[in-house]
Amino acid sequence: MRDGRVRAADVPGAASRAGRTVSAPHDRVGHAGGGGGAGVARRAGSRLLAVLGVAMSRQTAVRSLLSLPLPVRPTPEVIGVDDFALRKRHRYATVIIDAVTRERIDVLADRQADTLEAWLRAHPGVRVVCRDSSGAYAEAIRRALPDAVQVGDRWHVWHNLAEAVVKEVAAHSLCWGKTGPPPKEGVRTATTRERWRQVHALLDQGVGLLECARRLGLALNTVKRYARVSEPERLVRVPKYRPTLVDPFRDHLRRRRAEDPAVPVQRLLVEIKKLGYTGSQNLLYRYINQGRVECDRPAISPKRLAGLLLTEPGKLKEHHAERLDAAIAACHEMTMLAGLVRGFAALLDPKQGNDQLLTAWIERARQVDLPHMHAFTRGLDYDRAAVDAALTLPFHNGGAEGVNTRTKMIKRQMYGRAGFELLRHRILLG
Repeated sequence: MRDGRVRAADVPGAASRAGRTVSAPHDRVGHAGGGGGAGVARRAGSRLLAVLGVAMSRQTAVRSLLSLPLPVRPTPEVIGVDDFALRKRHRYATVIIDAVTRERIDVLADRQADTLEAWLRAHPGVRVVCRDSSGAYAEAIRRALPDAVQVGDRWHVWHNLAEAVVKEVAAHSLCWGKTGPPPKEGVRTATTRERWRQVHALLDQGVGLLECARRLGLALNTVKRYARVSEPERLVRVPKYRPTLVDPFRDHLRRRRAEDPAVPVQRLLVEIKKLGYTGSQNLLYRYINQGRVECDRPAISPKRLAGLLLTEPGKLKEHHAERLDAAIAACHEMTMLAGLVRGFAALLDPKQGNDQLLTAWIERARQVDLPHMHAFTRGLDYDRAAVDAALTLPFHNGGAEGVNTRTKMIKRQMYGRAGFELLRHRILLG
């Protein structure tokens, strides 16, 4: 007030130093939408601020949000690290949280090992790091914090097991699929058996996998898939049938065809239409020709059956439990697979001694002729220390996964025009 006039800037809390915008509306930017400005980006934020009585353009709202100070939090002893996509399959970033309180600590612009290593060296005091199966994160933690405990994510371990189980169930589909529609003996099945014979003939002569692929003109992974199975029948899959409009009337069709095997399809069509069938005659023809009427049980896909196998037994419906029991009893390998799945599920409740039980579980899995489960156990060996910590310690990376879920919502609101700086600001203010 050098010239005797009072300006807004001379009144504490009334305006910014430039005197153009008042500070109170800017303070509302941090609370509009809740959670540290979760809804103030661009047009949506401008409209919300107008409802609160603040006239502010979308560009000013973004600048105001970026001017808000980020919270300063001490480096926790237990952190969670996970990546999220900035542009799927092209660019990724890294979020770091407090694995105990789930507070956001920092957001890194990529998921490279060097970037995380530099952050860990600049923030000493971390003792435990929860992560997924990322090799880059594991290497960064080993270099920056060689004495820190790395904890794998139990969800990812179970997910990897589920993928192996789906493959094993599909490999034994001829066993548990005997009560369902018969497999199609077509050109594809004949080709599969012939390729299996060619691959194993070369392997018996001492030819390597890569040379087998070159001689047969197949991809290396295809040769590996043929080489790991002991008999060609494990490569034959049961037919994949989707649910149709005929399914609710299957029992009626089965009873009528048992009474009169020569009953015309047109008559069956009239009968089930009276019962409520709304499909076509061609659909009924195809359903009957596929053998889906005479089979003991309706068709089920390997993925669906694996889902029943991976479900807690107490949560299965009665007819699902009966179907699963019949599939498990179909062959010795399916019985052993069910026992391995239930044994591993018991280890997911972290407690001391689970690491020793995991060792016994791996030895038991390797004694059974289940190649895909063998591959899963090899994956456990590659990251065994982190898996042991996941099964014995109470820490996990679920908080980071939750932050990533909320980040997807933020990205849908504003990311793509505002850039990484604003995205990082909104994640840390949330």
